[in-house]
Amino acid sequence: MDFTLIDTMWVLLCAGLVFLMQAGFLCLETGLTRSKNAINVAIKNMTDFSVSLLLFWAFGFALMFGATYSGWIGTEHFFVGLSQDNSQLATFFLFQAMFCATAATIVSGAVAERMRFAAYVATTIIVSAFIYPVFGHWAWGGAIDGQSGWLANLGFVDFAGSTVVHGIGGWAALAAVLIIGPRTGRFCQQANSAKSLGSNLPLAMLGTLLLWFGWIGFNGGSTLAMNDQVPKIIGNTFLAGAAGMLTALVIGWSRQKNPGVCDAINGSLAGLVAITAGCHAVSTVSALVIGAIGAVVMLAASRVLERFGIDDAVGAFPVHGAAGVWGTIAVALFGSTEILGTGLSLARQLLVQLTGVVVAGVVTFGTCYLLLRLVGRVIRLRVTPEEERIGLNVVEHGVSTEFFDLVTDMQEQYRITNFTTRLNVESGSDVEIVAAQYNRVLDKVNEETNIAIQMAETAELSREQTEQACAELEDTVAELREFKQLSEGRELRMIELKTEVNRLADLLGEPQRYGVDFDYDEQSAAGEEGNRHG
Repeated sequence: MDFTLIDTMWVLLCAGLVFLMQAGFLCLETGLTRSKNAINVAIKNMTDFSVSLLLFWAFGFALMFGATYSGWIGTEHFFVGLSQDNSQLATFFLFQAMFCATAATIVSGAVAERMRFAAYVATTIIVSAFIYPVFGHWAWGGAIDGQSGWLANLGFVDFAGSTVVHGIGGWAALAAVLIIGPRTGRFCQQANSAKSLGSNLPLAMLGTLLLWFGWIGFNGGSTLAMNDQVPKIIGNTFLAGAAGMLTALVIGWSRQKNPGVCDAINGSLAGLVAITAGCHAVSTVSALVIGAIGAVVMLAASRVLERFGIDDAVGAFPVHGAAGVWGTIAVALFGSTEILGTGLSLARQLLVQLTGVVVAGVVTFGTCYLLLRLVGRVIRLRVTPEEERIGLNVVEHGVSTEFFDLVTDMQEQYRITNFTTRLNVESGSDVEIVAAQYNRVLDKVNEETNIAIQMAETAELSREQTEQACAELEDTVAELREFKQLSEGRELRMIELKTEVNRLADLLGEPQRYGVDFDYDEQSAAGEEGNRHG
C-alpha cells in the first residue's frame, strides 16, 4: 500500500462519500416506514455508525487487515494509531471503517418498526465485531502486507463488496427478521399483504439519490488510487443503477398497472449492488446487463419472502443479499480475465465465486442467527404488540411527535365521550391544518346537537301543552253534557207539570191554562225520562 498525495486526497474524499451513504440509508429507511417509528429508525442509523466505527478501530481493522494467521484472521493493528507519521494507514482505516458501517446499517431497515433498540445495538456489535472483519479478512486481507486470506488465495474477486459488504448486511438482516417475525398485521388478509405504508416517499427517493452519489466513493475509491480506472468504474456503476431502476419499474408497471415507487427505488439499488463486485472488470454493455438482472433477482427474492411470510420492511435482503449474490457470480460470467488477474478459467472462476457467496451466506446467517438467539435469552428482542401499535418513537425513546399527540388527544376524547372541548392548535405545526379542521367538525357537530336538543325540548313542550288542552277540552265537554242533561230534565218536568194542570182544569170543567208550544208524545217523553234516569 503506497499512496501518493493525490491518492490520499482521492481516498479521503471517497471515504466522505461513503459516509454520506449513511445519510442516504437514514432518509431511505425513514421514508419507507411509518412516522411513529421515524425517530427510532434515524437514531439507529446514527448509533450503528458510531458503534461500528469504534469497534472497527479497536479490533475489527486488526482482524480484517492485520498480518494473517494461516489466511483465517488478522493479528495486528489493534487500536489503530492514527498519526501524521503514518497517514497512509490512517487514510486506509477511515475508508474501510465506512465500509464496515455500511454493512452494519443494512440491517436497520429490515428490522424496522418492531425490534427493540438494545437488541439492534447487539446486532450491530455482532456484525461489526465478529462477522464483517473475519469474512473481510478471508476476501480482502493482505491489503497492507500482501498476505491474503484463504478465499482471495483461491481467486475470489469482489472488487468493492457486493458480498463482503452488501451480502454480509443482507444475510444478517435475513437472520434477524426470521427471529423477530413480521410486523403485526403485515400478512393479514385485511392488509392485503401490502408493504408498510411509507410516511414520506419523496424522502425515501432522496435517500436513494444520496446512495447513488455515495456509490461514487464506494466503487471509485476501491481502486485506492486516482488512476485511469476510476472514470470507467463510476460510469459502469451509474449505468448499472439506471438499468436496474428502469427494469424494476417496467416489470412492476406491467404487473401492477402503475409505476411503483418502491420498485424504482429498490431496482436502482439492486443494480448498484450487483455491479459493485465487478465494476472494474466488465464492459459497459455487461454493466447494463448485470444491473438489469440484479433488479430481476431483487424482485424475485421479494416475492419469495412475501410468499413465506418473511417481513423485510425495506427489502434489505432482496436488494443487498440476493442482488449481491448475483453480482458476485456475474464477475466470473462477464469479467475480463486479464483485469481479474486470477489466471482461472471461466468454470473455475465461477466455482470460486460460488464458494465465496455460499461461505458468506452460511457463516453470516448462521453466526447472526445463533448469537441473536443467545442474546434473546438475556434481553427481549422485540417490542410487544401494544408497544408496536404506539410506535417506537415513544416506547423506545420517549420522544413524541405532533401527529402522535394529535391522535392521542382524539383517542382521549373518544374514551371519555367528550366532544365539546376543542383541540389545541399550535400555529405553524405540521398538524395545524388537521387539528383546525377537526375543531371545525367538532363545532359543527356541537351546533347540530344543540339544535336537535332545542327541537326536542320544543316538541316536548308542545306535547305537554296539547295534552293539557285536550284534558281541559274533555272537562268542558263533560260539563256541557251534564248541563244539557239538566236542562232537558227541567224542560220535561215543566211540560209534565203544565200537562197535569191542564188535565185538572179539564176535570173541573175549566178552560186549559197552558198551551203546548212544541211537539211532544209519549214515546219522546219515555225516551227523555230514560235519559234522565240514566
